[in-house]
Amino acid sequence: MSLFRHAAFEISVAEPRGLPPPNGAEIAFAGRSNAGKSSAINTLAAHTRLAFVSKTPGRTQLINFFRLRCGAVMVDLPGYGYAEVPEKIRRQWQGLLENYLRERPNLIGLVLIMDSRRPLTPLDRQMLDWFAPSGRPVHVLLTKSDKLTRNEAAKTLAATRKALAEWGDAVTVQMFSSLKKTGMDEVDAVVRQWLDALPVEGSDTEDEKNKPPAKGEKAGG
Repeated sequence: MSLFRHAAFEISVAEPRGLPPPNGAEIAFAGRSNAGKSSAINTLAAHTRLAFVSKTPGRTQLINFFRLRCGAVMVDLPGYGYAEVPEKIRRQWQGLLENYLRERPNLIGLVLIMDSRRPLTPLDRQMLDWFAPSGRPVHVLLTKSDKLTRNEAAKTLAATRKALAEWGDAVTVQMFSSLKKTGMDEVDAVVRQWLDALPVEGSDTEDEKNKPPAKGEKAGG
């Protein structure tokens, strides 16, 4: 079964102090307004209204948390880059995004949504410049791929993959279509790899970190 299927809404947050206590690994979804982020989330979750799809880009002003059956959390971040949003609201969104992406301790990776017809806009590049150095993985979904011919899609994917190389191996990319429901298995597999790479509670790594000092050894080394 898909990792994202049966995702359940938990909470919406309008400011950093409203963020819930960390509880489970979080996978954030971000992207430029009107790139198809909400549609991608709804398609992955097999739910037509899980994430709000507005006819007016830039309307989503909240961070929305959805609990997955595996215990992880899918986090829908506000879309960025919509010019007609008032400056005061833009600053509020930016502060909310930056606080979450910079400070959230259980954020394990970012799914970055780009329109396949206009990938790597300046704001997308800014997001990659800012987030990729954290060392956490980024997986790019080139949405609306149904708008391209097969040849155009192949060329776009190859060109975007080449351009993304400057941000390192932790940034991956694929084509995706909410309309045709293509690319779902691929993004599912990528996020599962992120989750599988997490240390298991009670593992040797955790035990080593938490074990008491040996006899004759001072605490703290």
